[in-house]
Amino acid sequence: MNKFVKLILAGVVVAAFALTACGGDSQPQAQKPAAKAPAPKAALVGDAAAGKTEYAQFCSACHGPDAKGLKGLGKDLTASDFVKKLSDEELLHYVIKGRAADDPLNTTGIPMPPKGGNPALTDQQIADIISYLRTFYK
Repeated sequence: MNKFVKLILAGVVVAAFALTACGGDSQPQAQKPAAKAPAPKAALVGDAAAGKTEYAQFCSACHGPDAKGLKGLGKDLTASDFVKKLSDEELLHYVIKGRAADDPLNTTGIPMPPKGGNPALTDQQIADIISYLRTFYK
């Protein structure tokens, strides 16, 4: 055999090996085990002590230092049926999204900006604040 034929045969052997190694198994697709679904994201657990500090830093400007609200700004969070009725996860999503002044569910006509107007506020910080707010309902 000449060198050219040997090179071609070697290339064919390498290509066949590469194709086999890249998934050329003989097991039919239907018999392959199903891929595992990703684990559900664990619910955030808030820290009320941290939440008290974060509340003072991020929320008190509108809802007051005692969370009883400020006229013309934020509602009283210590006696809010809205806060009381929502689950922690629902309240987290509400704070993340906020509520526009013209939203039909807005009872004050005052917007609640997403993340209280602080885009750097993390989900964990919001969960901490929610945990702090829950202390008013015990």
